[in-house]
Amino acid sequence: MTSCCPEDTTFGADPLNARWTIVRGDTASFRVYFVEDDETTAYDTTGWTYLSYAYNFKGEILDQLTVTVGATYVDIIAAKATTQTWGTAYTKVVAELAFDLQVTKADGTVWTPIIGTITVLGETKGGL
Repeated sequence: MTSCCPEDTTFGADPLNARWTIVRGDTASFRVYFVEDDETTAYDTTGWTYLSYAYNFKGEILDQLTVTVGATYVDIIAAKATTQTWGTAYTKVVAELAFDLQVTKADGTVWTPIIGTITVLGETKGGL
């Protein structure tokens, strides 16, 4: 779980640099809470839309990730069908990808509150 405090003075500045570890072939989610400075009051995100992508470090988009909006959070979801294509090696770490979360506020302002790295681990033996 990750919290972001989007004061108007910080939009576009200092995105959170997150690390997300996923097992190849699993469905994985990354939850983000947008909270006020008190770190408990939910920020009003009415009218916001979200996009999230996984891409290689050359900047080439590999997959659009699903973003599900909850009452006080958003979940970035990498489905099994997507993660099973990430990495081909038979080692512990099979791939490292970049990801982000982009927000478009109701007034049209675009903000990227999260950038990060996805570490993809190989499946375990006997996996489904």
